[in-house]
Amino acid sequence: MSAAVGPPCGTGVAAAAQDFSAIRSELGLPADYPPAALAEVEQTVAQPVPTGSRADATDLPLVTVDPPGAKDLDQAVLVRRRHRGYRIHYAIADVAAFVVPGGALDVEARRRGQTLYLPDGNVPLHPTRLSEDAASLLPGQVRAAVLWTIDLDLDGLPVRVDVRRALVRSVAQLDYDGVQRSLELGAPHPSIALLPDVGRLRREQAMRRGAIELGLPEQQVESDGAGGWRLVLRPRLVVEAWNAEISLLTGMCAAEMMLSAGIGVLRTVPDPEPETVAGLRRSAARLGVDWPVDLPPAVALAELDPIRPEALAVHVAATRLLRGAGYTAFGDGAPAKANHAGIGASYAHVTAPLRRLVDRYSAEVCLAVAGDRQVPGWVLEALAQLPSAMGSSDRIAGQVERACIAQAQAWSLVSRVGEDFPATVLRASNGVAGEVFVADPPVIARCTGDGLGEGQQVRVRLVVADSARREVAFEVA
Repeated sequence: MSAAVGPPCGTGVAAAAQDFSAIRSELGLPADYPPAALAEVEQTVAQPVPTGSRADATDLPLVTVDPPGAKDLDQAVLVRRRHRGYRIHYAIADVAAFVVPGGALDVEARRRGQTLYLPDGNVPLHPTRLSEDAASLLPGQVRAAVLWTIDLDLDGLPVRVDVRRALVRSVAQLDYDGVQRSLELGAPHPSIALLPDVGRLRREQAMRRGAIELGLPEQQVESDGAGGWRLVLRPRLVVEAWNAEISLLTGMCAAEMMLSAGIGVLRTVPDPEPETVAGLRRSAARLGVDWPVDLPPAVALAELDPIRPEALAVHVAATRLLRGAGYTAFGDGAPAKANHAGIGASYAHVTAPLRRLVDRYSAEVCLAVAGDRQVPGWVLEALAQLPSAMGSSDRIAGQVERACIAQAQAWSLVSRVGEDFPATVLRASNGVAGEVFVADPPVIARCTGDGLGEGQQVRVRLVVADSARREVAFEVA
């Protein structure tokens, strides 16, 4: 099951003696930025952004759409209709305007790789003076941006792509819940009134490409309002999926530009082996889920509602289809393996440079290709190291997420050892051990007992809830 750590909510952690400092210490997460890097940020922020080489796009009524309370705003969007399709304006924070190649900030950002999210505060890729202020696409502020303009036909396919440096000004900071409500009321912000149309078209294209997407709800940790933390299960809003399609579209366009030029860095996930797909079909059959033999995994999974226990188990089992994620850098022609199975196309990260290192370099490659210029030397020097740097930071991010979820699970159940809970079996091994999902509180943990089968509804008894070891375990009741 997908697990996301929620944004910081409230204060008062110390009062309940519940914080995530042990996780920070165990994983060696950096606490502060080096003084030299902070000084460098102040110097670059104090200097005006050069305007001569930038297009003035401040007249575009762009808006940002992010989780509530977000300050590191990477993207701003505007969707308009064309006579035969749509035009997407997508502004991405131009972090390169503030980072001196080889400088103290650059060195520290390369060491970090990406922003790490913990419930009681983030470990940012860039100092907040930059990521939440000077470079963030905050409303009403003129900002340096990399502006993508993508024209789509009536089927949602790109027919023209342009990318250039620009000055932009967001007119509103929106959040997912608010946008969802406004769409349901029929009163969306004019800048994204067409987002549902484009989002649906792009979702249809994703199915045609064979994109393998797991529709799993997210475990999140949020403040309980009393200085502690609680687990919640948050289903993904449809507006989040539509908004994500704009980012995915941009990343696919970026990948095509890189592949055509024979230089860049892609996010890759190998296509699943036929025997892996066959194994998933067998699992679905054992669970009583109908999967016609001619139906590809992308369509079969999209048609399953993960709220149903057996469908939830199939979605969890389908994670085996998306193994082997990594990054592929190339500089002398297109690589042999360039596909991202989860997207069903080649894809490059270019839309979150405030939070992810590789996006800054990928943007520079695309700007150079679009302008028929040489890729900057500082980008060429770093390309070969990016897959390793991003792979390392991805592993740390995964460890952080899992540890925070495990800690919150143990806290939420520490006083309930011996209680029984209804549960769904997500995984099972030899019928005597496996993993179960308990809905209230939303917990995923190991379970032992006879007769465990994937997709079963069972009653389980909590036998371990150790907050010091972040361990939770059940047995069949």
